Amino acid sequence: MDYLDKALEKLKEWARKLIEALLGSEPQPEAELIPIPVNDRR
Repeated sequence: MDYLDKALEKLKEWARKLIEALLGSEPQPEAELIPIPVNDRR
């Protein structure tokens, strides 16, 4: 039975992590691109 208890605990932990990943945190805003000057003389 100890094996079953450990397996259930692990499943609960994975389910909690999955739920947190899907619903838990707000999505981070996309970083604003920084223009890079280019010296394009030919």
